[in-house]
Amino acid sequence: MTESVFDTRDRIRAGELSAAAAAEEALRQVEAVNPQLEAATDILREDALAQAAEIDRRLGGGEEPGPLAGIPFTVKSNICTLGGRTSAASRIIEGHVSPYEATAVRRLREAGAVCVAKTNLDEFGMGSSTENSSIKVTKNPWKTTHVPGGSSGGAAALCSATRGMLHLGSDTGGSIRQPASYCGVTGLKPTYGRVSRYGLLAFASSLDQIGPLQHSALECALVLQAMAGVDRMDCTSRDVEVKDYVESASRDISGLRIGLAPELFPEGVEAEVRESVERGIEVLRGLGAEVKEVSLPNARYANPAYVLVSAAEASSNLARYDGVHFGHRSKNAGDLVELYKSSRAEGFGPEVKRRIMIGTFVLSSGYYDAFYLKALKVRKLIQQDFEKALGEVDAVICPTSPITAFPIGERMDDPMKLYAVDVLTVPANLASLPALSMPCGLSGEGLPVGMQIYGRQMEDDVVLRIANAFQSETDHHLRAPGVNAWDGGGGA
Repeated sequence: MTESVFDTRDRIRAGELSAAAAAEEALRQVEAVNPQLEAATDILREDALAQAAEIDRRLGGGEEPGPLAGIPFTVKSNICTLGGRTSAASRIIEGHVSPYEATAVRRLREAGAVCVAKTNLDEFGMGSSTENSSIKVTKNPWKTTHVPGGSSGGAAALCSATRGMLHLGSDTGGSIRQPASYCGVTGLKPTYGRVSRYGLLAFASSLDQIGPLQHSALECALVLQAMAGVDRMDCTSRDVEVKDYVESASRDISGLRIGLAPELFPEGVEAEVRESVERGIEVLRGLGAEVKEVSLPNARYANPAYVLVSAAEASSNLARYDGVHFGHRSKNAGDLVELYKSSRAEGFGPEVKRRIMIGTFVLSSGYYDAFYLKALKVRKLIQQDFEKALGEVDAVICPTSPITAFPIGERMDDPMKLYAVDVLTVPANLASLPALSMPCGLSGEGLPVGMQIYGRQMEDDVVLRIANAFQSETDHHLRAPGVNAWDGGGGA
């Protein structure tokens, strides 16, 4: 299956391909590359084939099974599904099977899509390399000695190495876009509130968002169209019209204004990354976009503000995992306090513990004003900077990450070095903006480089439109990694 999601959809609609055959091929691809990449945590063969058989039955009976009928999809393991583990790659809820399904997943199923696998991540989404998983370390299909990025590293690696599927990830500070950059795929963090968070295991509730990782912007538009919309189960979802994202993304970009902010091209950006993004901007200029400089003076404070805000919310959200109500319960406890301490010490990994401790500290008496409240004020300043800049332009473009994928283990001993790779992605979450990463070149080492597009709130269609225009003129998103399931790239 070397085809796009649109090809798969059209062949199923035309009766040239059954949903069962599409599911079998998707399962074959996942099973072919997973031993090398360790990207999938659960391969749902039995469930997938049963779903596909039902789609075929409905198609054969002349029913309308939905616009995504028979298309296979995967789900990050911090998003609830009926079937497969939703463990967030944490020992604290190891083996957990959800009794309900996330709204985003349910909407894909209602559109006829077939779930074939759950994918690996950094524990509870806390990490930028997928090395913080309690299950296994996922590898980058372009170079298996390197990380795929994180926290949606499993989804990004599997997307890169397969074709004809949909992939759901989540993004709290870059967890869709950064692994998309490292694995040479397209990843969209929708506007906060555009996609329901119901059924997403919470990390930082004011920042988390579910979104797609795909090969192209048009595929991302197709997934967004199926998932988007208000949800009574999520009070932060917004009741705003769901556009025809595929149609709007197909329009040209002549006359659109693109902003370049010096603050989003800091000194730490590698020369190869900067040059690839600059070449990408010239492609957009050649397509009729106007390019001008804008200013985001407070963007340099985004990373420390993000660390404090996200850690504070993580401390609150993860307090529910206490060893009493559900999840891991320590056997080494004599009283209630010891049960709490032992269960959490045994269940959480080092990075999650670190962020819980930071969050608890900044929320504590005497430090709340000095740290957490100040971080909220900086967040507001960053939001105001983007409002001003995006009043002058339609989108802002910058690198997704200052660097390309790094070797496994290289940054695990220095958390600050790991946090630094998120410096260009976290502003979108702090400002609740849509943002997309797409491949725009390769480094001298043969690793993908990502270019990022920021848009105005609820103008996800403009972000997708710019990305699709770029991809209509270039082939970066069509390149195959060394490990893949379709052209003899080590996975077949």
